[in-house]
Amino acid sequence: MKTFMDIVEMIKDIVSSEFPEKKVFDKDVAELLDISQMNFATMKKRNKIPFNELLDFCAKRSIAINWLLYNQSPESLIEPTNRFYMVRYFSSVSASAGGGAENEELEYEPLMLEDNFVLSLGGEKELRHIEAINVSGDSMEPSFSYNDIIFINRSKTDISRGGIFTIRTEHGLFIKRLQVRIDGKLDIISDNKDYPIYVAHKDEVEIIGRVVGRFGGVE
Repeated sequence: MKTFMDIVEMIKDIVSSEFPEKKVFDKDVAELLDISQMNFATMKKRNKIPFNELLDFCAKRSIAINWLLYNQSPESLIEPTNRFYMVRYFSSVSASAGGGAENEELEYEPLMLEDNFVLSLGGEKELRHIEAINVSGDSMEPSFSYNDIIFINRSKTDISRGGIFTIRTEHGLFIKRLQVRIDGKLDIISDNKDYPIYVAHKDEVEIIGRVVGRFGGVE
């Protein structure tokens, strides 16, 4: 995935082609993304990519967001294209990589994905099962960070071989690594080693689906 500043430079190229007489600065990109200059500076320092703001920017210009995230030429970004697919993105829903989160509003927006990224999710045939939501919290770092966008395949609920799943418990919606114990219970594991492993009975956990992708890949 490109760095924050690589993406900023690509946005400058796009905007410069629209306004060739104007030199585009970092502050202009911050304004385009509706990010304060202070937050922009923090993101630059931490290499933190503002996925939601980039989605809005891309939607206004009919650009698939992962064209910005991966190695594409600036020219390809401003040409109309039909080489993308749609999944449902529940921008108001967050699954916690920390203390539990969820939003009952189920309105969604279409999220455009380029064909190569669709292949990484399992191919076009799997898209009808896949939904995208946000990450909240830090317990799954470095695998997932706050405000990452993840892709969940709701048809994949078999946990016998373990893996990373979105689950629901009485405490809310979570993203966790699951492992079935010999006694049949579940180890609910955070990738951030500062968080303890929790043990639960299977009937205490609803498996929503396997996490099959994020902007950046799934370990």
